[in-house]
Amino acid sequence: MNIAFFLGGMASLLLIGLPVAFALGLLAISGMYLFNGGTFSFLQIPIISYKSLDDFTLTALPMYVLMSQVLVVSGVGRDLYEMASRWFRHFPGGLAIATLFCCAIFAAISGSSVATAVTVGAVALPEMTKRGYDKKMVLGLLAAGGTLGILIPPSVPMIIYGSVTGESIGKLFMAGIVPGILLTMAFMIFASWKTRHIKEAPATWQERKEASKRAIWGLILPIVVIGGIYIGIFTPTEAAAIGAMLSILISIFIYKNLAISNIKTIVLSTVKTNAMILMLIVGAMLLGYIMTVLQIPQAITQFAISQNVSPWVIFILINIVLLILGCFLETISILVITLPILYPIITSLGFDPIWFAIVMVVNMELALITPPVGLNLFVLKGLDRTNTIAEIVKGVIPYAIIMLLFIAVLSFFPEIATFVVSDRMK
Repeated sequence: MNIAFFLGGMASLLLIGLPVAFALGLLAISGMYLFNGGTFSFLQIPIISYKSLDDFTLTALPMYVLMSQVLVVSGVGRDLYEMASRWFRHFPGGLAIATLFCCAIFAAISGSSVATAVTVGAVALPEMTKRGYDKKMVLGLLAAGGTLGILIPPSVPMIIYGSVTGESIGKLFMAGIVPGILLTMAFMIFASWKTRHIKEAPATWQERKEASKRAIWGLILPIVVIGGIYIGIFTPTEAAAIGAMLSILISIFIYKNLAISNIKTIVLSTVKTNAMILMLIVGAMLLGYIMTVLQIPQAITQFAISQNVSPWVIFILINIVLLILGCFLETISILVITLPILYPIITSLGFDPIWFAIVMVVNMELALITPPVGLNLFVLKGLDRTNTIAEIVKGVIPYAIIMLLFIAVLSFFPEIATFVVSDRMK
């Protein structure tokens, strides 16, 4: 009955249009009042709210978001795209390969799918359509390429996963590198095959050298951030601060385009994004508290374990649930709502929680491109208003299929995500 109350309440609050953070909080407060001592239990609200944000790892969030916002206005995306196009355009479908390569690099800088889709899309969309690439295919490619922003570290969803579950952020970041590269390559192979009839004259070595020289700062950033974490020079939180500072210095002294008006926009956007994420975390922790008091996660975990089925059957069911939720909720909301329940189940069944984090992030990538609430679909719609969401969805379907197949590959070969993870990482 308790489970039915929370599921029904959440569905009702979301259907009437209440923001997810407030829906979580209101449902938690209602549960406290009804099942945990009435108004007396409200004394726990400020304590839980404070404790949920009193986490050193969460200080990385504003830094990574700030870095992403600075780079969006700095011109790094344009230089990265120009470099990639000069190196890859002579291959069949070369600009499609270049666009995905640029998405992967910018993902490793920003940690944001939306920032990746907007920055690369603004440059690549007019260029590719001008060169004869089908616009629906280009929009689908950009929507899918943008999702790499949450798989290739640094990744905001991975920080949320680590904060909620207590897993090492450094291990989660490292676990995302190889899957991110492999998924990018899978996208590239398909895009090249799909556009194999388009081939352009190769750039000269001098043109490649000039473009690479301009883009070198965009390439250095992910090397410093991820390399520093892997070697152990600094923690993911320290890496976030270093990355943010480097992005500001590059924008001021290299690109020289960080105007006062840009600073206001960057700060406001950073504050709004972080406020939204932190409100979601507070709401989720409040709901998690009352669910723990009522032992709902334990009951679900016990029920899952007691069933006479293979753990893989439960794993498949979890993926189906995540896929359905991805059609209606955005990624952070799904993570904070489901992790308090799914994490105990996964660990009790003997699955590696670091590996499951990567599987879950790929599911979140799918959530970004599945209608009706796929965020990247609307981002690309904003870049080109001549196409409908339905047309963009048609272009993105092949990449969604590739992601589903990739989840299957990760399931058969979990070492893809875990073999570079070191026990000394924090």
